[in-house]
Amino acid sequence: MGKYEQLAKEIVQHAGGVDNITGLTHCITRLRFKLADESRADDEAMSATDGVVTLVKSGGQYQVVIGNHVADVYADVTEIIGTPAAEEGGGGSGSLFDRFIDMISGIFQPILGVMAATGMIKGFNVLFQTLGLYSQESGTYIILNGVGDALFMFLPMFLGFTAAQKFKIRPMVGLVLGAVLCYPALQLSTLSADDAQPLYTLFNGTHFASPVYLTFLSMPVISMDYLSTVIPVIFVVYFASKIEPLFDRIVPEVVKFFFVPMMTILVSAVLGLIIIGPITTFGSTLISQTVLGVRSFSPLLAGAIVGGTWQILMIFGLHWGFIPVYINNIVTLGYDNVMMPFFGASFATTGVVAAVYFRTRNEKLKRLSLPAFISAFFGVTEPAVYGVLLPLRRPFIISCAVSAIVGGFLGAMNLRKFMVGGLSIFELPAMIEEDGGLGNLRVAIIGIVTALVLGFVLTFMLFKERGGSSETDGAQDDASQQSQQDTGPMRLSSPVAGRVIPLAEGGDAAFSSGALGKGVIIDPSEGLIVAPFDGRVTALFPTGHAIGLTADEGQEVLIHIGLDTVSLQGRGFTPKVAQGQRVHRGQELLAFDIGLLRDEGYVMETPVIITNTEDYLDVVAEPVEAVERGQALINIITEHHQDNRKEEPHATA
Repeated sequence: MGKYEQLAKEIVQHAGGVDNITGLTHCITRLRFKLADESRADDEAMSATDGVVTLVKSGGQYQVVIGNHVADVYADVTEIIGTPAAEEGGGGSGSLFDRFIDMISGIFQPILGVMAATGMIKGFNVLFQTLGLYSQESGTYIILNGVGDALFMFLPMFLGFTAAQKFKIRPMVGLVLGAVLCYPALQLSTLSADDAQPLYTLFNGTHFASPVYLTFLSMPVISMDYLSTVIPVIFVVYFASKIEPLFDRIVPEVVKFFFVPMMTILVSAVLGLIIIGPITTFGSTLISQTVLGVRSFSPLLAGAIVGGTWQILMIFGLHWGFIPVYINNIVTLGYDNVMMPFFGASFATTGVVAAVYFRTRNEKLKRLSLPAFISAFFGVTEPAVYGVLLPLRRPFIISCAVSAIVGGFLGAMNLRKFMVGGLSIFELPAMIEEDGGLGNLRVAIIGIVTALVLGFVLTFMLFKERGGSSETDGAQDDASQQSQQDTGPMRLSSPVAGRVIPLAEGGDAAFSSGALGKGVIIDPSEGLIVAPFDGRVTALFPTGHAIGLTADEGQEVLIHIGLDTVSLQGRGFTPKVAQGQRVHRGQELLAFDIGLLRDEGYVMETPVIITNTEDYLDVVAEPVEAVERGQALINIITEHHQDNRKEEPHATA
């Protein structure tokens, strides 16, 4: 349960109890219940509950208005009533890529600090060993290597825990699932040790030949090494998040405490070992064989593919397919040149992170970038990739592009590595030719320098802060904002043309009461919503009936099109932006079929609410009866002006 557990319990009780609730969704501000018997609900108690803004009964729904944190309350309510958590209208908003990045970032965020710290320990340990301060066999090296490498080796356990938090299931269930994937006896390297013979081989004679060392109820288990992997455990925990609520509903209360996690872990772990692992294995094999085929006619193109996709392959755990090829080449040929174009990737990442460090004005990002830079230089790129590049997106794309360019160069120049071992800068000794020639080493050094310089320069030129401004632009924005605060109130322009109605005269009590913030209502004359300022889309439901925005100056605005239009389930609404997207004043946000909505009897009152009204001295509507898009609509009086007003008498005196 979350921090709204007590509120959730009271809401369920006042709604008539669990057995009276037949359905539950939520929109941008309110819980929308479907009750078996509305008379069983205690309306007075619900309205008086601390944390409930107001109660609205409309459209056959029992609507409990919560405010901006409705999603958190919804999650706690669903945990009580056993309804799988799902936002109204279906899945999340934004592109598939955006949702993937959000998921990965959310899962890695809790461990970024310690990941950067242990990455630095690991890198410095290798450096000190290379400098001859101690040997690889010394106790000092072994202990420091264990300290630095433990998180990365057992990464599935940490990610299992944080993924469970992200997917809203018991964190310990996720931790156990990660531990299962790390269990030594289940690793391919353990099962195949000492030339152990498999029970049989699946797909023998093909590139997908898979030795089977274990079976589960006579079903073959295609083994792999899960240590240090990312995607398998995330998929396993995601699956667990879908079946845990099912078991939670059907298991009797008296045995639920242990039986629900037992069934969740058992089913999810077995599925992970039998299905998810093999999919990853086959994906790795397919990619490595494709690269081998491309290299037969174009080493440059093959190198670009390996270099440009290496970080992506690592995220999905698909890079393992190259390891057998790499080792086999060194054993049989005396060198490897197929996997080596990846060599530039860590240095491209290093250069990109360095540029982010110097370019950003975000202190938190600076603090994360510095240790990420150090560990990436020594070959530990996970803190940089998951903590810096992926969340910022553009730097990640730049690093992949630079890695592709450098990889193509290394492939064309036939960069080779003559022995197994080493990481990043410490791989250079393994690139000296057997006869002592340094030509191959020179190619590697040129690749390093090119990756570092190109990654740094391109990122420094192209990187912009999350708010959409570069470092210089950000300074200008700050100056502009300060100037605005010094000269007068902040003004919100109208997002839609139409007749202006005082908020108190609206037909929805949740808005008209002012409980969700001050603002106005517009009866639209057209079916188009535009951005009232420069900022970011912070909430956009798939139904398209409401949108939340946050201005660069901090104003938080909710625009809700019509009353109870959520029941249309998106019909008549066409979003033109995605959640998380940066927008500019006047940019089209939503289109809606105003004729259709009115023909079907919907009241088109469209509240425009400043939801963080409490952050300001006052929010005052312009004294106009009608507005056009972009016309001044609301004045926001800042605390800054409050202070000035208080000081004026003293100044006069």
